[in-house]
Amino acid sequence: MDIEAAKILGMALAVGLGVIGPGIGIGIIVSKALEAIGRNPDAMGKIQATMFIGIAFTEALAIFALVIGFILKYT
Repeated sequence: MDIEAAKILGMALAVGLGVIGPGIGIGIIVSKALEAIGRNPDAMGKIQATMFIGIAFTEALAIFALVIGFILKYT
């Protein structure tokens, strides 16, 4: 295996495995927020705002995985 193939494989593994966790996390965040809104519809605004903040932080982890993948590929 040459070095370019190893870099591509490393990027694929880093990004692929790095976005599995945030993907599952975002799914859990949204499902729990919908459950909470179903239980208490009056608190929808507060729950929704908190949900979006949680999604943003979780999505940042996926972006970090993408950055690490690019670093592996282009160095």
